[in-house]
Amino acid sequence: MMGADELLAGLAIVCERAGMAEPSALERLTGGATMESWRFEAGGDAYVLRRAPSLEFMEGRPYGHDAEAAIIRAAFAKGVTAPEVVAELEPSDGIGSGFVMRALPGTPNPKEILQMEDAAALLKEAARDLARIHSINRGDVPQAVPVMDYRAAIADLRAQFEEAGGDRPIIALGLKWMEDNCPEPCEPVLVHGDYRLGNLLAEDSRLTGVLDWELAHFGDRHEDLAFGCMAVWRFARYDRPALGLGSLEDYFAAYEAESGVKVDRERFRYWMIHRTVWWAMGCLKMAAQWRSGADRMLERVVISRRTSEQELDLLMLLEEDAPFHERRRQPSKRFSDNYEPKGQADIGEIATAISEWLGSVKHRMEGHDRFQLAVARNALGIIGRDIHRQFSCLDEQDAAEDILMGTVSLASKELLSQLKFDVLEMVGVDSPKYPALAVARKKWTGED
Repeated sequence: MMGADELLAGLAIVCERAGMAEPSALERLTGGATMESWRFEAGGDAYVLRRAPSLEFMEGRPYGHDAEAAIIRAAFAKGVTAPEVVAELEPSDGIGSGFVMRALPGTPNPKEILQMEDAAALLKEAARDLARIHSINRGDVPQAVPVMDYRAAIADLRAQFEEAGGDRPIIALGLKWMEDNCPEPCEPVLVHGDYRLGNLLAEDSRLTGVLDWELAHFGDRHEDLAFGCMAVWRFARYDRPALGLGSLEDYFAAYEAESGVKVDRERFRYWMIHRTVWWAMGCLKMAAQWRSGADRMLERVVISRRTSEQELDLLMLLEEDAPFHERRRQPSKRFSDNYEPKGQADIGEIATAISEWLGSVKHRMEGHDRFQLAVARNALGIIGRDIHRQFSCLDEQDAAEDILMGTVSLASKELLSQLKFDVLEMVGVDSPKYPALAVARKKWTGED
């Protein structure tokens, strides 16, 4: 990993080329599952460097940072609260691939945003900016920005699923449903691709920035509308389905007023399911990246365990298509040997002990190290809970294969109830505080 001194040396070259002052006060910002973000000062102004750790890291992507910077500039010109791009990295700078933007006010922290007083005003501005993004024309951005082929996207997700082992029945249900219910293509618009809390900046209940444009492409506007409404991106406000800020009715009304386009509820549901499967596979790929040695950050293996969150959300989205008599079944009875660890400390107790020690030294950590310490404690918590997880008798590999072939479905006897049990157990291990877990448990078992 490149150190701060090396980055500053490279940034000095970039700043000189852009007519900026010498950079200083460089610090790594937390978050960012794929790219790095660094804040620095130059001439009394604040800037953010967005970069990939290496040029090789960009291989296989549909376009590079030059195209991403052009997309942000186009959005800025349309009145979107996008950052102003002031410089782009060149290979000779020696600090990877990326670009420099003026820093914007506000926080990207969902917890802080969700505590702001006027969520309704913020939701309206988010809808406004999304409509403006969707008004960007093909000629406004580089030709490298692709147009999504819906069927090809499903086929790609299915290939990823099979490469990852093909043994998760709930994801298989999602893939089969998508294959059976894929909508006809509509007139493509520029889709941000990651429009949600976490990628939005806000201050005093005002939207101050739209970040992370690396997934932008042309496609169905409903994909953007749906993605930010997924349960995972509502964070603590599961009860507010539109970005965690308000109702779908208010979100759609604000979007329709700005765009002049009516929101199609059926297409919206399709993309809720599609992007839930997409993010589930994105989580799984994090573990593959770690195993390959391409990126050994602890955060990768922990994010991979969030796959179960998406399986829970996906099953809640899909279960309405199951027959009534299958929906009313409670999760299957537990199958367990009632093992209780005795004597010497088990793996869970060891993990808990390490987690407690890390907590005792937390105050010594700063910046990204403090963030990574929190990730480490989360990982140890997963280990501690996993040792006591119980399973149903479902053969997940066979079930997934049968679902994809169409010989098993949500109409099959007790499949839904077995999947409910397994996903409740798994999310209880991976993410016990995930807001949708309590909602699902109450809905399916009656337990608080």
